[in-house]
Amino acid sequence: MKAGRMSEADVAAFCLALPGAREDYKWGGVRVFSIAGNKMFALQNLRGESLAFKVDKDLFLGHCDRPGIHPAPYLARAQWIIMTTPYPLGAEELQGLLKRSHQLVVSKLPKRTQVGLLL
Repeated sequence: MKAGRMSEADVAAFCLALPGAREDYKWGGVRVFSIAGNKMFALQNLRGESLAFKVDKDLFLGHCDRPGIHPAPYLARAQWIIMTTPYPLGAEELQGLLKRSHQLVVSKLPKRTQVGLLL
């Protein structure tokens, strides 16, 4: 990692280290990180070299006001943001947001499925 920034490989490794995370490739090369079978929490390369993930509903517009961060195509109504590489956020902030995205998705799962996935 250079200057506190994460590369695409760093992001992928971080996402896969989260409890229950797995990856698939869908839609012609989009790298999908999900839990509980098919519940997505992050996407790489949705549109070019990019990263998209879910954020808190009340913080969505605030994130979209930041340079280099936009509503994610097709997923903005579910409070997903997208950014292109090099990611405009430092590693610590980006890891926190990815962890939060994972937990937002976990919180929507049935209680019995959440066991072992909560951070």
